[in-house]
Amino acid sequence: MNVIRTEIPEVLILEPRVFGDERGFFMESWSQKTFNAAVGHEVNFVQDNHSRSARGVLRGLHFQLPPHAQGKLVRCTQGAVFDVVVDLRRSSPTFGKWVGMELTGTNYRQVWIPPGFAHGFVVTSERADFLYKTTDLYAPECEGAVRWDDPAIGITWPDLGMAPLLSAKDAVAPLLADARHFG
Repeated sequence: MNVIRTEIPEVLILEPRVFGDERGFFMESWSQKTFNAAVGHEVNFVQDNHSRSARGVLRGLHFQLPPHAQGKLVRCTQGAVFDVVVDLRRSSPTFGKWVGMELTGTNYRQVWIPPGFAHGFVVTSERADFLYKTTDLYAPECEGAVRWDDPAIGITWPDLGMAPLLSAKDAVAPLLADARHFG
């Protein structure tokens, strides 16, 4: 596995080894030992999630606060998305900064998002299937969100030639200055 550090050092892009030929491909999509070595400590996942979205759907920017803060390992298995991670740790030198990357069903990349970060993505293909492994169970009382278009964050989303399709909750998410944060 190739490990790429982003501009926010705790957020990692993981590129698994893919073996392909005219029959298709094989890859090891998950190994506890390999993943722990990549992130430098033991991480335990307790829940897997799968979403399917149409072109232009923007999900995020979502997070969970303690005591149920979630780390996430995410990947796109079909289609393509522009994936974004925002640092919500007030004590961090990268607080409010973001990193973005393309995840597709053919580049096989995965992104490690530790607790303390907001996550979101927009679908750039006709349809996308997106998988999440999480380190804590969903806890609605701990969930939070930040507006996808907060000018203080300044995410450069891809131009899809259409307004993003948002959930009612995401459409009214608070700005970073008004959102709940990590210490």
